[in-house]
Amino acid sequence: MTVNLSKGQAVSLQKADGGTLTAVRMGLGWQAAPRRGLFGRRTQEIDLDASAVLFADQQPVDVVFFRHLVSDDGSVRHTGDNLVGGAGQGGDDESILVDLQRVPVHIDQIVFTVNSFTGQTFAEVENAFCRLVDETNGQELARYTLTGGGQYTAQIMAKVHRQGSGWQMTALGASANGRTFQDLLPAMLPLL
Repeated sequence: MTVNLSKGQAVSLQKADGGTLTAVRMGLGWQAAPRRGLFGRRTQEIDLDASAVLFADQQPVDVVFFRHLVSDDGSVRHTGDNLVGGAGQGGDDESILVDLQRVPVHIDQIVFTVNSFTGQTFAEVENAFCRLVDETNGQELARYTLTGGGQYTAQIMAKVHRQGSGWQMTALGASANGRTFQDLLPAMLPLL
Protein backbone atom coordinates (compact mmCIF):
# COMPACT_ATOMS: atom_id res chain seq x y z
CA MET A 1 0.00 0.00 0.00
CA THR A 2 1.41 3.38 -1.03
CA VAL A 3 1.27 6.37 1.31
CA ASN A 4 0.86 9.67 -0.54
CA LEU A 5 2.91 12.07 1.55
CA SER A 6 2.27 15.74 2.06
CA LYS A 7 4.94 18.24 3.03
CA GLY A 8 6.33 17.48 6.48
CA GLN A 9 4.58 14.12 6.82
CA ALA A 10 6.65 11.19 8.09
CA VAL A 11 6.25 7.47 7.53
CA SER A 12 8.04 4.64 9.34
CA LEU A 13 9.94 2.34 7.02
CA GLN A 14 8.56 -0.94 8.29
CA LYS A 15 7.43 -3.87 6.16
CA ALA A 16 3.81 -4.96 6.29
CA ASP A 17 4.86 -8.03 8.32
CA GLY A 18 6.50 -5.79 10.95
CA GLY A 19 10.08 -6.42 9.79
CA THR A 20 12.43 -3.63 8.87
CA LEU A 21 13.31 -2.64 5.35
CA THR A 22 16.77 -3.57 4.16
CA ALA A 23 17.01 -1.82 0.79
CA VAL A 24 15.06 1.08 -0.67
CA ARG A 25 15.05 3.01 -3.92
CA MET A 26 14.29 6.69 -4.13
CA GLY A 27 12.89 7.29 -7.61
CA LEU A 28 12.48 10.64 -9.35
CA GLY A 29 10.26 11.19 -12.38
CA TRP A 30 9.28 14.26 -14.39
CA GLN A 31 8.42 15.68 -17.76
CA ALA A 32 8.74 19.11 -19.30
CA ALA A 33 5.57 21.19 -19.34
CA PRO A 34 4.42 22.08 -22.87
CA ARG A 35 4.93 25.72 -23.78
CA ARG A 36 3.02 27.78 -26.28
CA GLY A 37 5.24 29.03 -29.04
CA LEU A 38 4.92 30.75 -32.36
CA PHE A 39 4.38 27.40 -34.09
CA GLY A 40 2.13 25.76 -31.50
CA ARG A 41 2.84 23.85 -28.31
CA ARG A 42 6.28 22.35 -27.76
CA THR A 43 8.31 21.03 -24.87
CA GLN A 44 11.84 21.89 -23.87
CA GLU A 45 14.27 19.34 -22.50
CA ILE A 46 14.82 19.75 -18.77
CA ASP A 47 17.70 18.13 -16.89
CA LEU A 48 16.65 17.42 -13.31
CA ASP A 49 19.22 15.75 -11.08
CA ALA A 50 18.58 13.57 -8.04
CA SER A 51 21.15 13.65 -5.24
CA ALA A 52 21.49 12.02 -1.83
CA VAL A 53 23.51 13.81 0.85
CA LEU A 54 24.63 11.64 3.76
CA PHE A 55 24.81 13.40 7.12
CA ALA A 56 26.46 12.47 10.42
CA ASP A 57 25.58 14.76 13.33
CA GLN A 58 24.23 17.43 10.97
CA GLN A 59 27.47 17.48 8.97
CA PRO A 60 27.53 16.39 5.31
CA VAL A 61 30.04 13.53 5.03
CA ASP A 62 29.32 12.07 1.58
CA VAL A 63 27.09 12.63 -1.44
CA VAL A 64 25.77 10.54 -4.29
CA PHE A 65 24.90 12.38 -7.52
CA PHE A 66 25.56 12.20 -11.27
CA ARG A 67 29.30 12.86 -10.86
CA HIS A 68 29.80 10.55 -7.84
CA LEU A 69 27.52 7.57 -8.45
CA VAL A 70 28.45 5.47 -5.38
CA SER A 71 28.96 6.56 -1.78
CA ASP A 72 32.44 6.03 -0.38
CA ASP A 73 31.19 3.10 1.73
CA GLY A 74 29.15 1.58 -1.14
CA SER A 75 25.78 1.68 0.65
CA VAL A 76 24.18 4.31 -1.61
CA ARG A 77 24.23 4.11 -5.42
CA HIS A 78 22.89 6.39 -8.18
CA THR A 79 21.76 4.50 -11.29
CA GLY A 80 22.81 7.24 -13.72
CA ASP A 81 22.02 10.67 -15.04
CA ASN A 82 18.92 11.29 -17.18
CA LEU A 83 19.38 14.53 -19.11
CA VAL A 84 15.83 15.04 -20.40
CA GLY A 85 13.28 13.38 -18.12
CA GLY A 86 10.74 10.95 -19.38
CA ALA A 87 7.15 10.51 -20.14
CA GLY A 88 6.31 11.43 -16.55
CA GLN A 89 3.87 8.55 -16.51
CA GLY A 90 5.01 7.05 -13.21
CA GLY A 91 8.34 5.51 -14.16
CA ASP A 92 11.57 6.62 -12.54
CA ASP A 93 13.81 8.82 -14.66
CA GLU A 94 16.58 8.74 -12.04
CA SER A 95 16.98 6.41 -9.07
CA ILE A 96 19.12 6.24 -5.96
CA LEU A 97 19.44 2.85 -4.26
CA VAL A 98 20.10 2.68 -0.52
CA ASP A 99 21.21 -0.52 1.20
CA LEU A 100 20.01 0.43 4.69
CA GLN A 101 21.87 -2.45 6.32
CA ARG A 102 25.20 -1.22 4.91
CA VAL A 103 24.79 2.45 5.82
CA PRO A 104 27.50 3.10 8.44
CA VAL A 105 26.16 3.66 11.95
CA HIS A 106 27.53 7.22 12.12
CA ILE A 107 25.28 8.23 9.17
CA ASP A 108 22.02 9.31 10.79
CA GLN A 109 20.24 11.04 7.86
CA ILE A 110 20.17 10.87 4.10
CA VAL A 111 18.58 13.88 2.38
CA PHE A 112 17.27 13.52 -1.17
CA THR A 113 17.23 16.58 -3.38
CA VAL A 114 16.31 17.41 -6.95
CA ASN A 115 17.66 20.38 -8.84
CA SER A 116 17.34 21.78 -12.33
CA PHE A 117 20.88 21.57 -13.65
CA THR A 118 19.89 23.48 -16.78
CA GLY A 119 18.31 26.26 -14.71
CA GLN A 120 14.63 26.00 -15.67
CA THR A 121 12.18 26.61 -12.86
CA PHE A 122 9.68 24.07 -11.58
CA ALA A 123 6.97 26.08 -13.33
CA GLU A 124 8.36 24.43 -16.49
CA VAL A 125 8.11 20.90 -15.05
CA GLU A 126 5.02 18.72 -14.65
CA ASN A 127 4.17 15.28 -13.33
CA ALA A 128 7.22 15.41 -11.06
CA PHE A 129 7.41 13.05 -8.09
CA CYS A 130 9.75 11.23 -5.82
CA ARG A 131 8.87 7.85 -4.42
CA LEU A 132 10.31 5.32 -2.05
CA VAL A 133 10.23 1.69 -3.11
CA ASP A 134 11.07 -1.49 -1.16
CA GLU A 135 13.87 -2.69 -3.42
CA THR A 136 13.50 -6.32 -2.28
CA ASN A 137 10.01 -6.70 -3.77
CA GLY A 138 9.35 -3.57 -5.86
CA GLN A 139 6.48 -2.38 -3.64
CA GLU A 140 6.01 1.39 -3.59
CA LEU A 141 5.94 2.55 0.03
CA ALA A 142 5.54 6.29 -0.23
CA ARG A 143 5.15 8.94 -2.92
CA TYR A 144 5.65 12.67 -2.73
CA THR A 145 4.28 14.67 -5.65
CA LEU A 146 5.72 18.03 -6.61
CA THR A 147 2.76 20.34 -6.97
CA GLY A 148 2.27 23.95 -7.87
CA GLY A 149 5.32 24.54 -10.04
CA GLY A 150 6.95 27.72 -8.86
CA GLN A 151 9.81 30.04 -9.67
CA TYR A 152 12.48 27.97 -7.94
CA THR A 153 15.04 25.60 -9.45
CA ALA A 154 15.40 22.98 -6.72
CA GLN A 155 13.50 20.99 -4.16
CA ILE A 156 14.70 19.33 -0.98
CA MET A 157 12.38 16.37 -1.43
CA ALA A 158 12.65 14.02 1.53
CA LYS A 159 14.94 12.54 4.11
CA VAL A 160 15.46 9.05 5.44
CA HIS A 161 16.65 9.14 9.04
CA ARG A 162 17.32 6.71 11.84
CA GLN A 163 14.43 6.21 14.25
CA GLY A 164 15.30 3.87 17.11
CA SER A 165 16.57 0.66 15.54
CA GLY A 166 14.94 1.37 12.16
CA TRP A 167 14.50 4.12 9.61
CA GLN A 168 11.81 6.70 8.90
CA MET A 169 11.09 8.80 5.80
CA THR A 170 9.91 12.40 6.07
CA ALA A 171 8.61 14.34 3.07
CA LEU A 172 10.23 17.78 3.19
CA GLY A 173 9.09 19.48 -0.01
CA ALA A 174 11.19 22.58 0.64
CA SER A 175 11.65 24.89 -2.33
CA ALA A 176 15.14 26.22 -2.98
CA ASN A 177 17.31 27.61 -5.74
CA GLY A 178 20.46 26.08 -7.11
CA ARG A 179 21.88 24.02 -9.96
CA THR A 180 23.71 21.47 -7.75
CA PHE A 181 23.38 19.86 -4.34
CA GLN A 182 26.20 22.14 -3.07
CA ASP A 183 23.97 25.16 -3.70
CA LEU A 184 21.28 23.55 -1.54
CA LEU A 185 23.34 22.78 1.58
CA PRO A 186 22.45 26.04 3.42
CA ALA A 187 18.74 25.30 2.85
CA MET A 188 19.12 21.65 3.99
CA LEU A 189 20.68 22.30 7.39
CA PRO A 190 17.53 23.75 9.08
CA LEU A 191 15.58 20.65 7.91
CA LEU A 192 17.79 18.10 9.66
